[in-house]
Amino acid sequence: MKAREFDAKDPVTEPNPASNPSDDRYAAILEDHADDPVLEELQLLISDLSIDAQIDLVALMWLGRDDHSIDEWRSVRRQATDAHNEHTADYLCGTPLLADHLADGLSTLGHSCVEFERKHF
Repeated sequence: MKAREFDAKDPVTEPNPASNPSDDRYAAILEDHADDPVLEELQLLISDLSIDAQIDLVALMWLGRDDHSIDEWRSVRRQATDAHNEHTADYLCGTPLLADHLADGLSTLGHSCVEFERKHF
């Protein structure tokens, strides 16, 4: 859900807004600013995961991004293990369409975020 929120950001249209945010209808909230709290929260969430969970998250993203089959999960996870380093949060947050790739990876494994999202919205 947090990756979906982050992916929804628009390019910055006014880098130095001088007016009151309420006057601009809080449009800056939807823009991808460098000090974006959504980015900071997503990076913190990923960084706080165990190493195994970070590896699983990268493998899940790769599974969804590269159109692998469920039979390739172990191989994809092994590749993610070999590639793991301390920059996992930056890597994932810098991946375009992260939320879509994670959702596709979950779908490949027969899971969905729909039930979780229903409980939290």
